[in-house]
Amino acid sequence: MATPRVSRIGEGAYLVENEGQSAIVYVAGPPESPWAFWNGRIFNSASGSPSTAPRPRSERSADERETLTAPMPATVRAVLVRPGAAVKKGDAVVVLEAMKMELPIRAHGDGVVRAVHCAAGELVQPDTVLVELART
Repeated sequence: MATPRVSRIGEGAYLVENEGQSAIVYVAGPPESPWAFWNGRIFNSASGSPSTAPRPRSERSADERETLTAPMPATVRAVLVRPGAAVKKGDAVVVLEAMKMELPIRAHGDGVVRAVHCAAGELVQPDTVLVELART
C-alpha cells in the first residue's frame, strides 16, 4: 500500500491523495484534542474512530432511533429536514459551522426524521442531540 500524500490547502484544510484517489480533510479543535472531518464523518484523536459510527444492522432493532449529535461546539447554519421527512444514507440533515468550516451532519442509514432539536443560528455544544431518526 502506498503512503498517502498530504498537502495543506488552507486553514484547517488538507488534500489527501492515495492510490489515485483524493479527498479533502478538515481539522479543527485545540492541538491537544483535534477533530478531523472526512467523508461525512468526524474523528477525534482521543478515540481514533468515527464519533457517530452506527451499529451494524444485525445489532439494531427494527424501530430503533438514531440520534445525530454535534461533534464539537458549533453554530447551526442550516436545518435541512423536518419531522416526517424520509432520508437516505449519506443525506445531509444539518449544517454546522465551527472554526470557519462548514460541517454537514449526515444520516448514517435510511430512515425517517422523528424530531429536530435545533434551529439555524443556535449555538450547540458537543453531544447536543440535533436530529432523531427512526431507522428503516
